[in-house]
Amino acid sequence: MIDHTRFFKKVTDVIITIILYILLLALIAGMLRLLLDIRSVTIDSLEGGFSKIVTNVLTLFIVIEFFKTFGEYSRHERIKLTYITDATILIVMREITVGLYSQSFGYQMIFALSAMLLVLGTVRVLAVKYSPENV
Repeated sequence: MIDHTRFFKKVTDVIITIILYILLLALIAGMLRLLLDIRSVTIDSLEGGFSKIVTNVLTLFIVIEFFKTFGEYSRHERIKLTYITDATILIVMREITVGLYSQSFGYQMIFALSAMLLVLGTVRVLAVKYSPENV
């Protein structure tokens, strides 16, 4: 007879391992792209090249946060709320940065994203303050 719990754990471990390798490849590709974009700062306008670099760096930080999340899950079989909120905060910050550089956001969108950052920051602080590890 098959032990469903062990089977589920093995399948989950394989999937998490595959995701970790994909994230590692994405991290390497993102770093290479960042190095290639340094050239655009000198060739293109400083403003356009800087915008690309800032966007790519923030994207790399998002991939790093996802890498930390899946790494934590593979080791401890739990996901820390702080890792998820950190990744989400970085995603919102990246969108704000891209929108501000492209000047495509209205005040409503900036207000909405700012409110989202406030809520995510509050959740992050509360997750650290009331962490199960601190109780």
